[in-house]
Amino acid sequence: MDIGIGLPNTVPGTEADTLVDWARRAEEAGFSTLGTIGRLVYPGYEELIALTAAAVVTSRIRLTTSVLLGPLHTNTALLAKQAATLDRISEGRLVLGIGLGARGDDYTTSGLPTKGRGDRLSEQLAEMRRIWSGEERGFAGAIGPSPVRDGGPPLIVGGSSERSLRRAARLGDGWIMTAGTPEMFAGQGPAADAAWREAGRPGKPRKLSLAYYALGPDARAQADAYLLDYYGFMGEVAHQVAQAAAVGPETVRSYATGFAEAGCDELIFVPTASTPDQLDLLAEAIA
Repeated sequence: MDIGIGLPNTVPGTEADTLVDWARRAEEAGFSTLGTIGRLVYPGYEELIALTAAAVVTSRIRLTTSVLLGPLHTNTALLAKQAATLDRISEGRLVLGIGLGARGDDYTTSGLPTKGRGDRLSEQLAEMRRIWSGEERGFAGAIGPSPVRDGGPPLIVGGSSERSLRRAARLGDGWIMTAGTPEMFAGQGPAADAAWREAGRPGKPRKLSLAYYALGPDARAQADAYLLDYYGFMGEVAHQVAQAAAVGPETVRSYATGFAEAGCDELIFVPTASTPDQLDLLAEAIA
């Protein structure tokens, strides 16, 4: 199983130079990918722009939106162009994780309804594939630049509902679980595999997951401070999310083992703080 690390693009107070340095050091530490969290109404950095900055200072590490909220991007052709641009700048390292999100305020602020957003996402996925394949759209031809890979960057679709799993199987290259535990992944992963088979797809989908973490002497307080704020809209459920964070190196290692045994192909540990020690401590824990 590959182990990636989140770019702290949604951690409040993170400076721009911290993001760039984090990306550089994550690659040096040997992590497989840099992941980003997508959210509009929160004091964080937009993920495609943040990953473009990361792409400039790295050369090997994958760049994964985990996940970008597709329906907020109402101009699908422009989104396809932005993704293809980042894919080109990074020399083919973009993995476009995409989903719906759970916060109504992200949609309300955008003047968009939440009803029907699943159908809109499905339409987006299909249209981006067509654009990346070079389909002509006007007098000048196709929308460029063309992605590095034929067919465009890998599309990893998020969501745990039956409809989301079917969407990933029909239109994606894989599936990603939102932040949770190995036990949660063990429960949802087989459903993703089943949807893949039902769609007539060969093999298995590439399966990813996020897991929040905090390390160091103030790990529990750090995890609670960030996660109870970020997931505050969920009420009491926010406490469950915070409790599920991997706090301490032993838990980090048990999560890595548990996710791998449950069939996860790539686990992205998402930081709850952006201080440099968090990256170093995670690298030490999984070494």
